[in-house]
Amino acid sequence: MKVLVTGAAGFIGSHICDSLLALGDEVIGLDDLSGGAAQNVPSAVRFVKGSVTDYELLQSLFREHRFDYVYHLAAYAAEGLSHFIRRFNYENNLIGSINLINLSVLHEVKCLVFTSSIAVYGANQLPMTEDHQPIPEDPYGISKYAVELDLKAAHEMFGLNYVIFRPHNVYGERQNMADKYRNVLGIFMSQIMRGESMTIFGDGLQQRAFSYIGDVAPYIAEAAHKPSCYNQVFNVGASEPTSVGSLALMVASALDSQPNIINLPERKEVKIAYADHSKLMRFFNVKKETPLVEGLHIMAAWAKKCEPQKISEFGSIEITKNLPPSWSKLVNSLCEG
Repeated sequence: MKVLVTGAAGFIGSHICDSLLALGDEVIGLDDLSGGAAQNVPSAVRFVKGSVTDYELLQSLFREHRFDYVYHLAAYAAEGLSHFIRRFNYENNLIGSINLINLSVLHEVKCLVFTSSIAVYGANQLPMTEDHQPIPEDPYGISKYAVELDLKAAHEMFGLNYVIFRPHNVYGERQNMADKYRNVLGIFMSQIMRGESMTIFGDGLQQRAFSYIGDVAPYIAEAAHKPSCYNQVFNVGASEPTSVGSLALMVASALDSQPNIINLPERKEVKIAYADHSKLMRFFNVKKETPLVEGLHIMAAWAKKCEPQKISEFGSIEITKNLPPSWSKLVNSLCEG
């Protein structure tokens, strides 16, 4: 099959490419390299630099390749920051997705696989199951749920098949450790390797189920090849929640470092989030989950071999009101610069 993967140079996207190649697919990868890295893209992938917001580029790709499947992973997944970059969030995460849906309908793509997020659920729905009514609490989750709704509408109107995955807190090799606004594991490892203190918003009692990439990517890649999965929604990831405070200690241990933690003022976020995966188990041959300690050591071994990355600053904050104090200092320094 001929497949388009958006976000192919990113963390999850590059692993999806690996899995699709292993299935024998011909893969064309698209990425604007704003958060990913070209070296992440497998050599067998035909790589195109560009954005899902560039409709003319997308049109040319769809005309040239006649894709069988589309895997859409391109997004800026910073939940907390999304409150303050609303236009950027919706242009990239919503409008970019609609561009792909339009072209998938026009070119009769057999299936579009979309990575949503458990951010669509909001708070107080534990464990989160696919039949819960989503009530997202931030613009990132809102944009993801809007795409889910549009996929359902496109299927009902035009017959476009889709599969939606709601992964959560995925970590592992190739994760971007230069982004200070997302990927808490990457942030912790980057801080330790730079000799800095690990920073935690609030008391560290927030709980998430941290999911190793090897327990996520293969199922997403397989989905378009399984018609029984069409027009379904799946949670995917780890089942056992861990507090952010405990995670910090585990990350320090994996990097053979003494933990040095600073607690920052808390920010507005869902306190506890973890999902049920029994539906995934009914549709896929799910293997045993990678224990968090084991996955952390795999990621730490990879991180030790990486060259230090320059920490990226988000220079296009749209709303400065109610920014967390640590981010407010950053915005002020950027404005002064």
